[in-house]
Amino acid sequence: MNIKSKFIRSLLVPAVLVVSSCEHYLERTPESIISEEIAFQNFVNFQGFTEELYHCVPNFATSYWTTSFNWGDDEIQSTANNFHFGVKIENGDFWGWQVEHDGWGAGWMDKSYVRTSYNSGSVDQDRIDKGLWILAWYGIRKTNLGLENLHMLTDGTQEERNLIEGQLLFFRGWFHFQLIQYFGGLPYIDRVLPADEPFREPRLSYHECAEKAAADFRRAADLLPINWDDTEAGRRTLGKNALRANKIMALGYLGKNLLWAGSPLMNYESTGSRTYNTDYCRRAADAFGELLQLVESGQTQYALMPFANYHMNFYTYGQNWAIPGGTEAIFRPPYHRGNHTNWGASKQYLPAHIGDGDIKFLPTANYVNFYGMANGLPLPDDITKPDPESGYDPEFPWRGRDPRFYNNILFDGVKVVQGSIPANMAGERYANLFTGGSYRNVSTGSRTGYVNRKFIPITANNIDRGFDYGYALHIMIPYMRLADIYLMYAESVAVGYSSPSGQSSTFAKTAEDAVNVIRQRAGVEPVHARFLGSTEAFLPELRRERAVELAMESHRFNDLRRWLLLIERPYTIKTSIEFDRAGEFNTEDPAENRVVNLREAVILERNFSEKHYWLPLKVADVTLYPELHQNPGW
Repeated sequence: MNIKSKFIRSLLVPAVLVVSSCEHYLERTPESIISEEIAFQNFVNFQGFTEELYHCVPNFATSYWTTSFNWGDDEIQSTANNFHFGVKIENGDFWGWQVEHDGWGAGWMDKSYVRTSYNSGSVDQDRIDKGLWILAWYGIRKTNLGLENLHMLTDGTQEERNLIEGQLLFFRGWFHFQLIQYFGGLPYIDRVLPADEPFREPRLSYHECAEKAAADFRRAADLLPINWDDTEAGRRTLGKNALRANKIMALGYLGKNLLWAGSPLMNYESTGSRTYNTDYCRRAADAFGELLQLVESGQTQYALMPFANYHMNFYTYGQNWAIPGGTEAIFRPPYHRGNHTNWGASKQYLPAHIGDGDIKFLPTANYVNFYGMANGLPLPDDITKPDPESGYDPEFPWRGRDPRFYNNILFDGVKVVQGSIPANMAGERYANLFTGGSYRNVSTGSRTGYVNRKFIPITANNIDRGFDYGYALHIMIPYMRLADIYLMYAESVAVGYSSPSGQSSTFAKTAEDAVNVIRQRAGVEPVHARFLGSTEAFLPELRRERAVELAMESHRFNDLRRWLLLIERPYTIKTSIEFDRAGEFNTEDPAENRVVNLREAVILERNFSEKHYWLPLKVADVTLYPELHQNPGW
């Protein structure tokens, strides 16, 4: 199905929702058709129309039985199978995001159609049927239909009209932003396109699209409340409004959209300059600053989670399927069933013999090296050499590290099985991640010497059985959380105001201050003075901080792209850590285990070129008319 079909096959009668095929559409029963006057006449009906937009947001972390969503230098898949898009990216095959090139239907960016009810066609469907490409275009069409019919909301208060308009504008901006960050400038559809007219909308530049999205986000921020629970309309669903679009979400995406527009890749696409655009960065800083001022003055429901509860950003355990995210998650997808968020995701990390399943997603050793020392200093470039300044010792490579390392990364010697263990598996209680260890299996175990434990409790193994239904393990990785806002603020301020000590006009903290807020939460020392002399000195340390705090949350691929680093060494290389155990094995504190023969080994190097900075558009779309041209090199 091409892009034109996606627009045409939408709502002829607004209360009739999307259908799974033209045949299903023709099979509508007469009672399913509701007049426009009824659909839009009051808040309850109009909100019912608007609610479907939330179900157009795919859950990238649970969109298949196992899910690939980290495509930078951060992660590598075990070799048990090769159908995920992440493997195709390794080979430079970026066509693999498209369902036409995905025989398993495992990718979260594209599906063959939108279904309209369980097993037969609503976008309120199983996680496996949610694809960004088709749902974004459908959602854009729906937002424009709603905005065009806003005048029909005659039985409603001003607050209710603001809520409806604000949500529609937020989602119009959000869907466009999600697309352009992968594909570059596209047609920005801000009106209902008639089905009987030729589709000839031209591709805009990235900056032109970003300006239109910024206008939508800004207007949405001005219309929406900080907390729906504090509105008359929201009190009807009191305590159930956490996922609804609000002012903080709109400001967050306003800032992100502007920072992306100011980043080197997007600036290059629009102006030919491979540098940051400082004007966009200053505007981004002001938007983020407005948000953070509201947060730090206590006017919002948002705050950083205490580090003791850091895991609750990503999963809850034994809490009756409570939605993860706590006070820190800003924007999250809806979920179909609590157990569906767990069943595949919890089994795609630990090696198969201890964690069930075969396909595994492993943090690369080169990426784990970004986790520096608790004193705030990075590891040396050569991790086989000691570093007196930071205190790093290659004989004890896991001693004294950033506390987030211990929270996020399973390394050699960590106790995995917490309860009783069969005698024939007693040797598997502790992670055998040394070279040749039982957890090191390129097919169904760790290829890198590390395992990701950020998104699952340590008991999510096939002996403790922490992933079983009775434990109510609910996994959800947010699209945006507050820590990300602090770090994007720091980047936009440092670049926009040409100094780590710069600050926006809307918030008193400097770029340095913002990074230190995140470090302080984790128990890491502040940014060292050697990184504070200039923006050029600060940015690498800021990017390292971003890599650590947001590790494996689906940010790295787009970060490397927008910084024009994806195709540059060393970001094209993925490595493993190799070593032998030495001396007595310490079961109480694995960071105190001595190792010998420590070294890194290259697993693969990705052969990328300039064309790999953008994903290719579908051939069916770019052949519709000349103005909708393909991305360079594809």
